[in-house]
Amino acid sequence: MPTALLVHAHSERDSFVTAMRDRIAETLSASGHDLIHSDLYEMGFNPVLSPMDFGERGNPDHLVYALEQRHNFNAGTLAPDLVAEIEKVKQADLIVLTFPLFWFGTPAIMKGWFDRVFISGEFYGGKTIYERGGMAGKKASAAFSLGGREDMVGARGIHGPLVHGMLRHLFQGTLGYVGMEVIEPFVAHNIPYQPLEVRRKCLDDLSAYFADLDSKPRIPIPDLANFGPRFEQL
Repeated sequence: MPTALLVHAHSERDSFVTAMRDRIAETLSASGHDLIHSDLYEMGFNPVLSPMDFGERGNPDHLVYALEQRHNFNAGTLAPDLVAEIEKVKQADLIVLTFPLFWFGTPAIMKGWFDRVFISGEFYGGKTIYERGGMAGKKASAAFSLGGREDMVGARGIHGPLVHGMLRHLFQGTLGYVGMEVIEPFVAHNIPYQPLEVRRKCLDDLSAYFADLDSKPRIPIPDLANFGPRFEQL
């Protein structure tokens, strides 16, 4: 039975994003997934990386965060909250993110989750990126809301492409970078300004989307076979 990790970033239980998370959970559970949750606000997750993440310093004189991630993970001295989240990711076959779009990105608490949990060595490093990344074989997707209309993004929209532009750092530069197969996200446009019946239909559309997630398009990720030893295009 596949396992899905739902990583949620909204503080309010009655928010539309939380309703999205709950509907995804119902849909995936009905399709046979075991569910794991990381509700970041409810957990009080600390998004700020710091020397306190490390119980033992490989270099006590100067902090290089990525190197200390490797050293402490291997030494078993990484902060317990990070160990718990890393184990959730490793256990999951599918990772689903739910969040409101803030300033062309995720809320800070979710960005900090990536910063602290996607550790160097175990998730990526050197040439172990993209299809060779540490999380290769896993799938990832997202469902998020935003205030802007659909016609404000895309090739002719004022903000430019949404998934392949403003959120490339998330889908390629984070999820794809560590080896995950990235499925196109579900986007709920203009939600704060929609009447109840439109929101309800959006949630129904979301259920249908995640009930048939494997058929949805994948986000193109660089193929290392097309690049030389210094990552220059062949």
